[in-house]
Amino acid sequence: QVQLVESGGGLVQAGGSLRLSCVASGRALSTLTMGWFRQAPGKEREFVASTTWSGRRTDYSLSARDRFTISADNARNTVYLQMNSLKPEDTAVYYCGARQLASVYDLRPNSWGQGTQVTVSS
Repeated sequence: QVQLVESGGGLVQAGGSLRLSCVASGRALSTLTMGWFRQAPGKEREFVASTTWSGRRTDYSLSARDRFTISADNARNTVYLQMNSLKPEDTAVYYCGARQLASVYDLRPNSWGQGTQVTVSS
């Protein structure tokens, strides 16, 4: 079983930046594929970005590509999501998810964090 704890959300103006963190704990962390998902009010949860534990392979949604960067710090058991040029439509609860031995191109987490709110004002 893997435990995930997110942090770093908050209120930011359009055009600003935030960095989200997700700390993982548990067994066999090196086999994890981890990702960020988000859910806006009244909408389904959607994929944002994913990475292997090593960070060597990543994937992004079209909306995240070119603005967001996912990275992994194995020494800290942490995955980050650096979000730049934020837009009001990025407002959502952001969730960290993970699954062992999963593809970055089809990540379906079976472990989730509690979520962190990101609000972008116009």
